[in-house]
Amino acid sequence: MIYLDSCVLIYRLEGVAELRSRVAEAMRGAAGEDFCISDLVRLESLVGPIRDRDAQRKAVFEALFRTFRRLGLTRAVFDLAAELRATHRLRTPDALHAACAMVHGCRQLWTNDRRLAVVEDRLPTRVLP
Repeated sequence: MIYLDSCVLIYRLEGVAELRSRVAEAMRGAAGEDFCISDLVRLESLVGPIRDRDAQRKAVFEALFRTFRRLGLTRAVFDLAAELRATHRLRTPDALHAACAMVHGCRQLWTNDRRLAVVEDRLPTRVLP
């Protein structure tokens, strides 16, 4: 399983052509993997379409979300996120993304945030693009 950070999905749908292409290529290269998201990814990805009152763009994101496995933000995720924040000084959303991937046994986290590389010893992190 590969956990996708919000930025990866936003790049996939809304990034400049080069970013869209890189993310699409990376996803094709991992064909056969289960791509996973959490409701935090959904929240962060929908901010732009909701703010812009763009129902069509929101629907495109919603359709994309349905193609991924959804992982729960459980108490264990929040407990580990607190530990990650305390030990690595991550922001709360970043700690939650990493903790969610770890608790659910993802083999990799894809993001564009180099700061998440601090968890590399516990969860391989691929920074895209």
